[in-house]
Amino acid sequence: MTKTGLLSSAALALVAGAASADMNFNRIASFPVTANFDGDAPKETSAEIIDATADGMTLVYTDSPAGVIGAIDITDPSNPRPLGTMAMDGEPTAVSIIGSTAFVGINTSESYTAPSGLVKAIDLTTMTEIARCDLGGQPDSTAKAPDGSFISVAIENERDEDLGDGRVPQMPAGDLVMIDVVEGSLDCDSLIRADLTGLAEIAGEDPEPEFVDINSLGETVVTLQENNHIAVVARDGSILSHFSAGGVDLEGIDATDERGALIFTERQPSRLREPDGIQWIDDTHFAIANEGDMDGGARGMTIFAKDGTEIFETGATLEHAIVQIGHYPDKRSDAKGVEPEGMEFGSFDGTPYVFVMAERASVVGVYDVTDPTAPVLAQLLPSGISPEGAVAIPSRGLLATANEYDGLEDGAARAHVMLYQYSEAPASYPHLTSAGADELIGWGALSGMVAGEGSTIYAVNDSFYSYQPTIYTIDTATTPARITSALPVTRKGRPAQKLDLEGITLDGEGGFWVASEGRTDRVTPHALYHIGADGEIEAEIGLPPELMAVERRFGFEGITKIGDTLWMAVQREWRDDPEHHVKLVSYNLETGDWGAVLYPKAAPAQGWVGLSEITAHGDHVYIVERDNQHGRAAVTKKVYRVPVAEMVPGKLGGDDIPTVSKELVRDLLPDLTATGGYVLDKVEGLAITQAGEIFISTDNDGVDDHSGETLFLSIGMAH
Repeated sequence: MTKTGLLSSAALALVAGAASADMNFNRIASFPVTANFDGDAPKETSAEIIDATADGMTLVYTDSPAGVIGAIDITDPSNPRPLGTMAMDGEPTAVSIIGSTAFVGINTSESYTAPSGLVKAIDLTTMTEIARCDLGGQPDSTAKAPDGSFISVAIENERDEDLGDGRVPQMPAGDLVMIDVVEGSLDCDSLIRADLTGLAEIAGEDPEPEFVDINSLGETVVTLQENNHIAVVARDGSILSHFSAGGVDLEGIDATDERGALIFTERQPSRLREPDGIQWIDDTHFAIANEGDMDGGARGMTIFAKDGTEIFETGATLEHAIVQIGHYPDKRSDAKGVEPEGMEFGSFDGTPYVFVMAERASVVGVYDVTDPTAPVLAQLLPSGISPEGAVAIPSRGLLATANEYDGLEDGAARAHVMLYQYSEAPASYPHLTSAGADELIGWGALSGMVAGEGSTIYAVNDSFYSYQPTIYTIDTATTPARITSALPVTRKGRPAQKLDLEGITLDGEGGFWVASEGRTDRVTPHALYHIGADGEIEAEIGLPPELMAVERRFGFEGITKIGDTLWMAVQREWRDDPEHHVKLVSYNLETGDWGAVLYPKAAPAQGWVGLSEITAHGDHVYIVERDNQHGRAAVTKKVYRVPVAEMVPGKLGGDDIPTVSKELVRDLLPDLTATGGYVLDKVEGLAITQAGEIFISTDNDGVDDHSGETLFLSIGMAH
């Protein structure tokens, strides 16, 4: 762990902002890209770059894998409606809209060495092509002039990442194209090509233009990402200024490719920026998003004057703020960090904002740039998986993001477009943060929970962080709730290995009992562990032969204590269980006896249904029952309760294991869309405070193939 240093003031501002009723952006809707297809959707879809019509009523996004653009009716932004798709006869890479005409960059390249592409003008009122211009290369991004008089297109002619370790130079070189827009269509004869070779010190002969934007003076600023360079180009194609994007000293980062630990103690001096997204703030200043990759990656945002003067740099502060809300993508942290990539600018009610899309963290950083030399991180917005593009619609107080990742093959959510409203309301996200702690606390993949004294809840992380099993202390008295400390779980003073902590309960003596879900194929035991107040494992209890003889992978998913007995919920059926029944397993701490009752769970509509938490409170045991579905496919996300009086265990392996009854406490589906997103699949934690307030939490899978969102919600009082 590292001291937060400069981060603390920004982080605390985020905490305060979440509780205030100032102007904030809040997500109001999520639109799955699959909804735009009649019948079965393609196996891979995407929403990559997005723009809006002049009236702000229609969104258009590029769907590169499907080879289409898609349109969404946002007349009612809280209820976006599909308008269908249009085939582009190639790979659409970018879209800019002037009035009701969409200008779409399309890659038609046969190979990396023979790049080609075109730009089409699409009349969105009729969804017909009205013009096209050959670009002579592969387009990567487009931009429209504020007065609608022309468009700029970055011709990247991208490199083959499997050739020469993916480094530049790889010919042919890219350039910048500008084309006049006349009466809502393209004037191909006006095409101007700006030569960008010979500018950069890194592979100057092979510029790879990545992103463009145009100011009110008609000046196009373009990032040359692989070349660590930026150029400002006049309307006639002449170079007004160009300069290196430079580097930055990064402190307090995770720069090691180790799986399963959030450790922010490393540094990278003079880390070269890799400028990706770029946006003018005014006619003099612009901001860049610095992607992280092989040869560089400053992992933050920088603001320059157009003469090349650097006036602001986030350093690692954006990344630290993302760490604190549980969105840090540890699995890819060695090079890329949170991977800022896309960018948007908009002025809302007189306040200028820069929106930075952290692709791998699935977060949008919202910066107030009223003073470009001292931006303020105002909010962190939850997005879908891998936000790539965004469009601000200040006239309607809206922001939309396009999230490119399609998780069908990985069992994750598919591509989405998200909508946010700017209004006088408290920020609805995050629900949980470690901001304000004395040290930088990284967290994620929360599983089991248990209530302590007063407003305290304890939570554990699961095996995603296999080298860092941790017990977190959460204060629920603040909004958002705050992680105030992180207690490492240790063996002989070192982080314990071979644990998959899925449940936690108090031992009544200042320590804890935890349940670890086993994986025999990974030599991870199914076991119970007694942990002292200092985090040291004091005892390990393996499962008896009667259970191990019928073991399956999906084991203990919660633990609670009633008197001298520990009760554990088994997630899914083991080999001797009746269909749609699972065991609640008991272990008597005084006698060492094992037993079980059977719990009747729902039959799945699709996928599977299992248990993910068990918590005793008063005369009942509360159980989370969930399916493994997300979004519109989710059916079972429910809290039930079982009378304690029925928790009388039968003998393992016998025929007299009793079946308990259950009573529905709450259907969680409405709660899981409380922040305007799609339904997350993993409700993993449930804790009930001494006062009887029920809290639930979701597992964000360590942000791996996941939006990174953790919902930590009060769902009312236990009765």
